[in-house]
Amino acid sequence: MTAEPLPAAERRDRLCLSLSENVGPATYRDLMAKFGSASKALAALPELSRKGGLSRPLRLCDADEAHRVFDEAASIGARLALLGEASYPTLLAHAEGAPPALWLRGSLEPSNSALAIVGSRNASAAGLKFTRRIAAALGEAGLIVVSGLARGIDSAAHEAALATGTVAVLAGGLDVIYPPENAKLHAAIAEKGLLVSEMRPGSVPRAEHFPRRNRIISGLSRAVIVVEAALRSGSLITARYAGEQGRDVLAVPGSPLDPRSEGTNRLIRQGATLVTSADDVLEALGSMAPNSGAFLREPDEEIFSTPAASIAERDRERILSLLSPTAIGVDDLIRESGLPAASVLGILLELDLAGRIVRQPGNQVARI
Repeated sequence: MTAEPLPAAERRDRLCLSLSENVGPATYRDLMAKFGSASKALAALPELSRKGGLSRPLRLCDADEAHRVFDEAASIGARLALLGEASYPTLLAHAEGAPPALWLRGSLEPSNSALAIVGSRNASAAGLKFTRRIAAALGEAGLIVVSGLARGIDSAAHEAALATGTVAVLAGGLDVIYPPENAKLHAAIAEKGLLVSEMRPGSVPRAEHFPRRNRIISGLSRAVIVVEAALRSGSLITARYAGEQGRDVLAVPGSPLDPRSEGTNRLIRQGATLVTSADDVLEALGSMAPNSGAFLREPDEEIFSTPAASIAERDRERILSLLSPTAIGVDDLIRESGLPAASVLGILLELDLAGRIVRQPGNQVARI
């Protein structure tokens, strides 16, 4: 990755690549590693998807569509940050599953001194009070508060940190207000804080977008604090992503009689740091000063290596026979296949573009 400014044509092509069918974060990185530029990757997509078994043309984003997206973004005051650019959040860039493109709107810049606070939409009065108290205190301590602009705990965290700095990650486009009752808060964060989304402007949030949003919340943050969460909740999904991304998970204990505390109490039993005050959070962060960069992982340079160009059909069949709906690690797949790593990575790239596999956290893949 480079902090050098990208030419306008390459920025356009990278946006096109990110918006093309079946190009997720892992596939995007593999394509950039293999071809070195978005224009070359775009040109190769039809043939790669055909080799992977797709019987119809792959839907590609073209230059005209990209220009329309740029115009839509400009009309709402949004700016694009591409993976590899200096404007892309550093913490997120080092996290697994980092989106190829992010849309940003607001006066605040992404910061390495960010910490997420998430919790129940149907929050208790005590949970809301605690959230406001801890968010304000952490803001005063120099930390930026990240959350998902949902009802309940998320909203309380944003409101309390608005004066010191808050980032709202959205499941839809930056111009789509959800939930509707947060219209004023949405506008206030756009003015004083930062709105973030991987979805193009105008995108209406769907159920499958929220877990993707949650991985960005954790990826932008040094740690994740869960205030209230039922056993089946989006907040626990965020906590899981945090663990997978190497972030600290902290949880606020609650009454065993309140279902909204079942998730947080379980997190504590599983090893999450117990939090009762902002001091507990600052102590957990240890001696790492905000913006020190000491907590950053080095990028995985292996993803930028060039896979082998020639792949035999029997090798594709071998990989397909080993794959199943049960996810397997790519390293395990390479060992079981007996094929060179470059060949396996190339085959997985083709199958991914054909929509025949799904990538899962932890560098795992499963057959669809």
